Amino acid sequence: MLSLVAGVLFVALLAGTEAFFTLLSVLNLRHQERTVEAEREWVVEELGIDDPERALAYERVSTGVGTLQSWVTLGVLLLVLFSGVFGEVAATLTGLDSVLLETAVFVGGVVLVARLVGVPFDLVKTFVVEEVYGFNERSLGLWLRDWLLQTVVSTALVVPLGVAVVWFVTTVPVWPAAAWALAVGTIIAFTVLKPRVIDPLFYDFEPLGDGDLKTAVDEVFDAAGYRTEQVYEMNASTRTGHSNAYFVGFGPAKRVVLYDTLVDGMDTAAIQSVLAHELAHWREGHIWKFVGFAALRLAVVFVALGALVASGVVYLPVAAPQTPYVGLFLGALVLAPLNRLTSPLENYVSLQYERDADAYAVEVTGGAAMARALSTLAADNLSVPFPHPWYETFHYDHPPIPERIRRVRDLADRSADGQSDRPPGSDPSTGD
Repeated sequence: MLSLVAGVLFVALLAGTEAFFTLLSVLNLRHQERTVEAEREWVVEELGIDDPERALAYERVSTGVGTLQSWVTLGVLLLVLFSGVFGEVAATLTGLDSVLLETAVFVGGVVLVARLVGVPFDLVKTFVVEEVYGFNERSLGLWLRDWLLQTVVSTALVVPLGVAVVWFVTTVPVWPAAAWALAVGTIIAFTVLKPRVIDPLFYDFEPLGDGDLKTAVDEVFDAAGYRTEQVYEMNASTRTGHSNAYFVGFGPAKRVVLYDTLVDGMDTAAIQSVLAHELAHWREGHIWKFVGFAALRLAVVFVALGALVASGVVYLPVAAPQTPYVGLFLGALVLAPLNRLTSPLENYVSLQYERDADAYAVEVTGGAAMARALSTLAADNLSVPFPHPWYETFHYDHPPIPERIRRVRDLADRSADGQSDRPPGSDPSTGD
């Protein structure tokens, strides 16, 4: 009876959380349609999106495919757990007579199954959705190469971590503390290794050569008091038509990366403003602060995970051997919805950092250039920048584009002694 109740609560937690986020997506789509209709003139004139209905359609299809994938993945997970397959596989693994070897096979199997379940949806996203809307640049062969390589990299990263955590469980009295230290160390190491080792497996990175763009970049660096040769253009156009830029890494491993699609689609002043925004994250120590925040969240997660495994309640919903890797897996499934539901905490911190970075970009390059860069990004990516307030709370770690445009122009106005340069019409960031 207790197992039945635990199973019902387990399913209710996972399915209820998924239903909540599906509801948010539906509310968001309806809100976007109403707001785009009310702010159509602003969208066309300010963002340069000549066909707002096309952007809305792209948002609807992308959301629909993503939501369907989430529900199918959850359905497969519950079917495997409660059909007896999970318990039989876990029982078979115990015959290996080595908990660490069992863990390696178990974790590797979970990674592979998760990757395989996602294949149909990734194919649809890439060769249907992205293709129809003009973003896909990958051939089927390149997609397969990327998928295999991503699977290998994921397995190579996740399996050793899983084995290490199980080893802590079996040998370290206060294993959550050891697992937490490993997780934090992994985050730091990954931040350093990703730009140097992992990303180059998929993209080519070319240092900016001498020319007008390099001169413009140097001007921004001089204004920021930043010295580095680690500024690269990434050949994102080999896979996608989307554009972006990012700052990543610590110490000598840090670098600024510009998508070639962004370089081709923006004027020099706008690119300077994007660079200034990214460099602000370095100046203000945002990356280290995020690591600290992640460490705090992980501490809570591992304390909760330790309590769940020690109490034995994680074994109640599913008939399976009570081995460490089974307990950790089931405990992680219980905590995953809680992490999703507490995402507004992390988003709140990120929003503050993004506003600070925008303010610095205005200080270095002016409000007009930054507003133009934001508009270009929205248009190039077919973004519908009017999220429902609830959806925004749980999903947005950057302020919506209209809010950012209004704010950078307000900052520029104040620095120019109140000369107004606000967007025409009403403020579309408030919605209804």
